[in-house]
Amino acid sequence: MLQIWGRKTSSNVQAVMWCVGELRLDYQRYDIGHVYGGNHTPEFLAMNPNGTVPVIQDDENAPLWETGAILRYLATRYGTAPFWPQDLADRTTVDMWAEWAKINISQNFTGPIFWQKVRTAAKDRDEALIAKGMEKLTPFLQRADQRLARHPWLVGDDFTLADIQFGHLLYRYYDIELDRPVLPALAAYYQRLTTRPAYQKHVMVSYEALRVQ
Repeated sequence: MLQIWGRKTSSNVQAVMWCVGELRLDYQRYDIGHVYGGNHTPEFLAMNPNGTVPVIQDDENAPLWETGAILRYLATRYGTAPFWPQDLADRTTVDMWAEWAKINISQNFTGPIFWQKVRTAAKDRDEALIAKGMEKLTPFLQRADQRLARHPWLVGDDFTLADIQFGHLLYRYYDIELDRPVLPALAAYYQRLTTRPAYQKHVMVSYEALRVQ
């Protein structure tokens, strides 16, 4: 059985769990990190010397870490087209947009915006940093909005691994108090995501435990 180490409030764990849910895989997840601790024990560091989550172990294979690598592993072993195409060019297109989301959406939202809005006390919050983060993030969201105005999913007409890497952050993006630009195609895309049972179960998860007053 697939084993997964990582707390359900971690956005990276949520991406992996959403993928697991879409692929309908049996799994056992262990709460590790943040209030649970355990990610700096010798046993955990033997699996992932970085001390970060998620980590997975599938059957007797060696443990795997880094969200993008885990997602590609799961998609390659258990996924089928169109979620993870067999054709190299088509698969690379999906992978390209997944990487685009990881680099441009995740990195520009999580630290500069989400951490400031939720994981920083109000007295220490840097509104200028949040505004700067939104200024940097918005052009990428606009690019996604333009694509989503032409087809229902990030890569095209079908739900793919790229939507996992992109869409798992949109719950928090739309849930926190934020001055957001009007992006109708993106908003409609998010609403489609919220109808997926695996998204509801693994991504639309309360982050109140992360909030700093």
